Amino acid sequence: MKKEFNVDSFREKLEASGSFPMLYMFKFIVPNGKEKEIAAFFPKNEMEVKASSGGKYVSTTIQSMMDSPDHIIEIYKKAAVINGLISL
Repeated sequence: MKKEFNVDSFREKLEASGSFPMLYMFKFIVPNGKEKEIAAFFPKNEMEVKASSGGKYVSTTIQSMMDSPDHIIEIYKKAAVINGLISL
């Protein structure tokens, strides 16, 4: 069963973490071959990619300057439609 994403709670944590704009680190795990779908959300940022030991999955890490908590939440919501994605 997929855990429900509590947007309000996440927004509060982001607001408490510092002032915006801020450099935010996104981490996603996706099935191998889907990393381009993640990269599309961050056209101006470098993405660190690391394959799993079995090669089925890819870990992605992107640091991006975010204007607000809502901007971060918007990216997570868009990414959530990628089949097999795990947000960290």
